[in-house]
Amino acid sequence: MTDKLDAKLEQAKGTVKEAFGKLTDDKKIEAEGVVDKVAGKAKEVAADVKDTIEGVKEGIKNQTEDDQTVE
Repeated sequence: MTDKLDAKLEQAKGTVKEAFGKLTDDKKIEAEGVVDKVAGKAKEVAADVKDTIEGVKEGIKNQTEDDQTVE
């Protein structure tokens, strides 16, 4: 869960940075903000994939255990 939280914080930081860059007409800061937002989103997606894989693994483990107790 902390991976997702870190990703969301990075996206928020990027949004603030981008807005500050636009406000001050600083293209470098604005671009850094966009990069931070994209990186944060990528990390969020990776965390979602990781959670999904863990869920599938747990489901397979539970199914295997259930199949063994039925016999």
